[in-house]
Amino acid sequence: MAVGDTITQSLADSLPTVVASARQTREFEGVMPNLVDKVTLSEGTGTSWREVTMAQLTAQTVTETTRLDNPQQMSDTLLTITPTVVAIQTLITDRVAARISSIAYAKVGSLAQNAIQRKKDEDGLTVLDGATNYLAGDGTTLTSGHLAAAGHRITSNATEPGNEPIRAVLHGFQIKDLYDEITAGVGTYNLQEGPTARVFAEKYQGMIANVQIYEDGNIAIDGSDDAKGGVFAQEAIILVQGISPHTETRREPHIGGGATSVFLYDEYAYGERSAGNWLYEIYSDATSPTS
Repeated sequence: MAVGDTITQSLADSLPTVVASARQTREFEGVMPNLVDKVTLSEGTGTSWREVTMAQLTAQTVTETTRLDNPQQMSDTLLTITPTVVAIQTLITDRVAARISSIAYAKVGSLAQNAIQRKKDEDGLTVLDGATNYLAGDGTTLTSGHLAAAGHRITSNATEPGNEPIRAVLHGFQIKDLYDEITAGVGTYNLQEGPTARVFAEKYQGMIANVQIYEDGNIAIDGSDDAKGGVFAQEAIILVQGISPHTETRREPHIGGGATSVFLYDEYAYGERSAGNWLYEIYSDATSPTS
């Protein structure tokens, strides 16, 4: 028989392993679905959402001697957006459900919905990447002037002016360049209350030339350390919602002694109005900040 004090190492095999806490890998929820024009494809209206745009007509001056015989022909353009289904399946065996820590199990439920929401945001970002026009460029440092230029080019577009609100969705590393621009004088002159002091204390957030700025970490950074965000009128991008998000479950008694499959579905698609007029890609440097 051993002689001595009894400590935790003495009874190591008797100590339980308890999960005290659990968390999900944090991710950007995404902002695109909330910043665009959202419409719903009603039941019984087919598989596609359609919108007709009527072209402008031209008026003319008429004098007392004018014989007006110049009818203006009306024309239209059809925009068609067809929602597609996205889905995710998870399967948990009964053994896992019975044995896993209840703290960890409570975090499992929303993982699949998070994945669908992230895809919905990334699909919106794909619209920005596909814009006809762009400002800045490969390796270019983003400035406030790029956003102001995009905003004014949208609202004063000669073909078809866009309405406010105007959104800018950018990677945080792009926004950091705006922070650097505005706080460039810190340390050179006295910092008094005002926009510079607020940005210095609270990081950059708000508007430039009435362009509302939003950060989206789901924007990809390419191999050249550049990122593609965008500036757009809210009405420029349409999110057509088909069947509302829904869940289906199925028992799988033949798998692992019994299991449950959970299927999550959503149906949607993005489209662009007035293509080439109301949306500008912002392609600029997104090198990881170091100072």
